[in-house]
Amino acid sequence: MSGDKTGKKQQNVARSLNHAYQGIIYVIRTQRNMRFHAVAALMVLVLSLLLNVSRLELAVLVIVIMAVFVTEMFNTAMEFAVDLVTREYHPLAKLAKDVAAGAVLVASVSAVAVGYLVLADKLGPFSMQTLQEVRSWPGHLTLVALVLVSLLVIIGKALTRSPNSFLGGMPSGHAAAAFAAWVVVSFLAAEARYGGLISIMALLMALLVCQSRVEAGIHSIYQVVVGAVLGILVSMAVFQLAG
Repeated sequence: MSGDKTGKKQQNVARSLNHAYQGIIYVIRTQRNMRFHAVAALMVLVLSLLLNVSRLELAVLVIVIMAVFVTEMFNTAMEFAVDLVTREYHPLAKLAKDVAAGAVLVASVSAVAVGYLVLADKLGPFSMQTLQEVRSWPGHLTLVALVLVSLLVIIGKALTRSPNSFLGGMPSGHAAAAFAAWVVVSFLAAEARYGGLISIMALLMALLVCQSRVEAGIHSIYQVVVGAVLGILVSMAVFQLAG
């Protein structure tokens, strides 16, 4: 009996995550403002890499970016809820939509202000020396690379109108993450005694991830290859910029 309960709980968690994923994909696919926010987030994260922000500053940037995303999604949900109740003009319905839109504006302005406060001082002394210093923060580089890959995978699935599910779609997120991890491991282990062996092992694990997605019928070979190329290119670009 306990096994059945555990299985049901796992199914419920997976179902909840899938519904949440569908919501994210739908908002990016249908809401122009959300797509703008996603592109802006990518640019800010890349800029933070170039300017060598601290871990605390990076955490603040990620928090305000996520705050903008969340408020935009709540704004969209509010619009749907109001339209479900009434299609006719009503002052309270208009007020509800205006307040939700105002929340997005407040979050966006706050994000711009925080971004300016964090990045403005670093834009002045920006130099090649700054770029070299970033290379000493492998954790920062890894985080930026994986976040960029994840955002690009979600945007890609939305733009290609992939199935509203974790499973399937263009490109393969698992392949992108696996090969991004391979590139990250290869760069970090480059100067280690057994760096070559470590890189090969990471590559084999990435290939196994891709093979499992194809054999399970979740992705086509083309989708896996596109995901792998995306993960490789983004991660290499991040580390090359820092190098």
